Amino acid sequence: MSDTSTPTTSGRGVVPILLVAAFVVILNETTMNVALTSIMGNLHVTERTAQWLTTAFMLTMAVVIPITGWLLDRLPTRQVFLIAMSTFSVGTLLCAIAPEFGFLLFGRVVQASGTAIMMPLLMTTIMRVIPADRRGGVMGNISMVIAVAPAVGPTLSGIILHFGSWRLIFAFVLPIALGMLALGWTRLGNVGEQKPTPLDLVSIPLSVIAFAPLIYGLSLIGDESVAFWVPMLAIGIGIGGLVAFLGRQLVLQGRDRAFLDLRTFTHGSFTVALTMLAVAMMAMFGAIIMLPLLLQKAYGLEPLHIGLMMLPGGIAMGLLSPVVGRIFDKAGPRVLVVPASIVVLAVFFFFSTLNPATPWWAVMVAHIVMSLSFACIFTPLFTVALGALPANLYSHGSAVIGAVQQVAGAAGTALFVTVFAMQTAVARPHVASDAAAMLSGSHWAFLGAGAVWTGAMICGFFLRKPSPIEGGVPAH
Repeated sequence: MSDTSTPTTSGRGVVPILLVAAFVVILNETTMNVALTSIMGNLHVTERTAQWLTTAFMLTMAVVIPITGWLLDRLPTRQVFLIAMSTFSVGTLLCAIAPEFGFLLFGRVVQASGTAIMMPLLMTTIMRVIPADRRGGVMGNISMVIAVAPAVGPTLSGIILHFGSWRLIFAFVLPIALGMLALGWTRLGNVGEQKPTPLDLVSIPLSVIAFAPLIYGLSLIGDESVAFWVPMLAIGIGIGGLVAFLGRQLVLQGRDRAFLDLRTFTHGSFTVALTMLAVAMMAMFGAIIMLPLLLQKAYGLEPLHIGLMMLPGGIAMGLLSPVVGRIFDKAGPRVLVVPASIVVLAVFFFFSTLNPATPWWAVMVAHIVMSLSFACIFTPLFTVALGALPANLYSHGSAVIGAVQQVAGAAGTALFVTVFAMQTAVARPHVASDAAAMLSGSHWAFLGAGAVWTGAMICGFFLRKPSPIEGGVPAH
């Protein structure tokens, strides 16, 4: 096994394999959004039933990610990668051959289990093998994967559906996944040291009770087809489960056996960066949900048109991320994060002024500007958060970041949708059309997002670049 104190050539060779594999599994997340209508017709299910293909994927991710802290401590890099890609490949095959909806849903759950392991594995490996003075550039590549893959997914799915069945989406992804599995089998080495941490059987059900109901409840907020008490009950169960889960981890970490080690939060820079990252995820996911909804319902644009409008922002964000990483390595986080945060606030203000006369291209340009600004925010936040931790907490820090991303994304969506729905209902009796009411509701949603974002901007002034000693790998 490689020692964690110095990067190795074989260790650096691990990173490109993990980056490509991560791109494949994240690409798969968003391909379903466009394919749901085709699946509904082919498998004879309702829209609400079909939505479980995305909901179940999200819930599985939320449950599995907290487990990865223990998994990455316990097993070698190569073994974890093979588990992740094998699981993802099996799930993809099951989806491709699914004879009925339940089988397809099970395949998506299996896919999500492999996907959930990949990002914490990638981040932890980078922290173990890349010198502290070059991590920003490599983290920029991760941000590129996170941004470009979801942006390309719906477009790729739409092209495939133009020529054939929804099954071709999985048939397209499967050989790529198997190729990455074979490459990992033959080329991937192990980095870092493993600890024989025993598996705590109490933490597993507590993780399920905590994260699954919480994410599910947040995802139901604003759904008029569901009684109000249903999401509230789910969120209440989730919060109770989360308190119990965190309490259990506090007990276990005293014996160095934590499932998810909360000592990550004792490092100030990690906590500050994670707080801002959570708010940024809330804002970005909320905006990503709100803009297509507005463009379709209030402006009457076709889904394909909307998809093409959103695509340049995701690609621009991905292309800028490696550049941002290199700037971070030279200048630190504040020079990037603070100005970008101000621009995001300005974009939210612009979105709060949308009206029927606003041209579609202005919305697209604003989305591109917002995406570029988030590129200047996410790479520094990932790097600062993990760089502030000692080497023995890298895996747990990566798992915490992944879990927070899932919860914050769901919370941001719930916040936007709730404010939007309430204010739309208030405006409807006083305006001439539903489109005008929706625009009025969106004004308040984006103003609310701007108010929350102001808190994130304040966090940006407290960010600092971790010293090489903090990161556990000396700079060259």
